[in-house]
Amino acid sequence: MFSFYRQIGAQRYQERHGLEFEDFAPGQRFRHRPGVTLSQQDNVDEALDTLNGAMLHFDAHYAAGTAWQKPLMVSTLTLQRVMGMASKTYARRTAILGFPEIVLNGPVFGGDTLYAASEVLECNAPAGAITVRLTGHTADGAEVARITCRMAIPRRDASAGAPPEDQRFAAYHATNDGALVEQCGLFFEDCAAGESFVHRPRRRFFPEEVVAHAWRSLEIRPVEKDGRLAVPEAFLIGATTALTTRHFGRVSANLGWVDVELPAPVFAGDTIEAESAVLSTRESRSRPEEGIVTVATTARNQHGEAVVKFRRNLLVYRQRAKGLYLRAGY
Repeated sequence: MFSFYRQIGAQRYQERHGLEFEDFAPGQRFRHRPGVTLSQQDNVDEALDTLNGAMLHFDAHYAAGTAWQKPLMVSTLTLQRVMGMASKTYARRTAILGFPEIVLNGPVFGGDTLYAASEVLECNAPAGAITVRLTGHTADGAEVARITCRMAIPRRDASAGAPPEDQRFAAYHATNDGALVEQCGLFFEDCAAGESFVHRPRRRFFPEEVVAHAWRSLEIRPVEKDGRLAVPEAFLIGATTALTTRHFGRVSANLGWVDVELPAPVFAGDTIEAESAVLSTRESRSRPEEGIVTVATTARNQHGEAVVKFRRNLLVYRQRAKGLYLRAGY
């Protein structure tokens, strides 16, 4: 069983992403989740941010007269999204050594939802590298990209210990055709009071995004303290919450935050790490396919200082809601 967790204490676990070299074998097929829905704004941003002058991507009036009849998604955006969607399985790669082939064999438009799949073609033990073919396809199954790449993957660190053999933490479930589909969080029944989870990855705050988030929230003057750019508190709460979403991937609703504490400021350049403890679970009286999980989350900076604490009640899907995920290809 492949696990995206490792045990670091009594009832304490840490998220881990990616497989080691020894885990891969030629013929393995993975279906990566989640997918991503692209918008025309994504298309415009990618084209203009990269100085792409092909007006087919951002001028709808011009595109209407072409064979496509509407703006075509930038091919580099499709490449980036397919590679990114596969990163949970290949997260331990230290480098991409090359792309023998990148084929864009179908159009992508704003509003399309992309998914990624991959197949391991070769494992080169002396080089510590694997060759993988990734494909991108839309929700209706139309293939739009085929990418072959070589990745350097480190070998297993024996000192890290074996991951827990707990089916709740299985990284994949197998389909009838033998493909491994990435799992997305725990069901309600898998949440146990008293357990805590250190979330990965950590989150660093960059000056440009701190200013951008402040401006987009109508904060006309980002705060400086002692000459340092401070992360807005609402942005900090949102970023901390987002760090928990890989573990709590089956949440249907966040019912709000209570007892929010901000013991110390966070500044541009700081890195935070979040940890969540499950306090209690109970069935929902009004939603038979969901249960309520009460969680306490704390984020600490790179010095180990607590910077934000809060509790939340989460609506989490139960095992009986598996059909929802299967219908969506999860």
